Amino acid sequence: MNWSAVRAIYVFEMARFFRTLAQSFISPVLSSSLYFVVFGAAIGSRIDEVEGVGYGAFIVPGLIMLTVMTQSISNASFGIYFPKFIGTIYELLSAPISFLEIVMGYVGAAATKSMFIGIIILITAFFFVDLQIEYPLAMLAFLVLTCVSFALFGFIIGIWAGSFEQLQLIPLLIVTPLVFLGGSFYSISMLPPVWQTISMFNPVVYLISGFRWAFFGVADVPIAVSLLAIGAFTGLCLAAVGWIFKTGWRIRQ
Repeated sequence: MNWSAVRAIYVFEMARFFRTLAQSFISPVLSSSLYFVVFGAAIGSRIDEVEGVGYGAFIVPGLIMLTVMTQSISNASFGIYFPKFIGTIYELLSAPISFLEIVMGYVGAAATKSMFIGIIILITAFFFVDLQIEYPLAMLAFLVLTCVSFALFGFIIGIWAGSFEQLQLIPLLIVTPLVFLGGSFYSISMLPPVWQTISMFNPVVYLISGFRWAFFGVADVPIAVSLLAIGAFTGLCLAAVGWIFKTGWRIRQ
């Protein structure tokens, strides 16, 4: 394993992030504050509790997951697409490093950025709601797994994309709606039986449910199923990335 190559890619990507640290810091704080004002104050005044948890606190895991998923995809997809766009990816491919080291550098940096933003939102939440984390280690584990898996997914999107517009296509048209319909701001048990069944086909439900369990000890689906779902998603992304580098799809073509 060429750790120097992994470190070089990781440091380069993180340097780009820290150059816009103010924007990266202020934007999630403002957006999460608006969510707390709109959902926590306006809607929360009409909904006292959901599954024994105050509504303002109940939406915190969903809000973090919404931001972390979209940021992981965005950071990873742009990170690998930009070298394709300017042609420097061929220098990377000709260097004496493996595809695994390339993926570790780009995905690791994207996951780190997303975790940083997720933690900022979590800290912001403490200023608005009374929040207790029942299983902090499990919460961190779910956060890391989500950041890594969706960074891998974003890496695939970055390789697939043929333009900057396509980078936003899947996150805007598929991922964001799935997150909003996946129980981010409500419990699946609040839906009619037919819609509860339909929601079970939304893979994001399992991620948000597991993450919320780490906070409050309540979940819409069993925690083992949530772990299985995120593990399967991560495995599929790893297999897809391996196939891409083996065949050169959208890289050497």
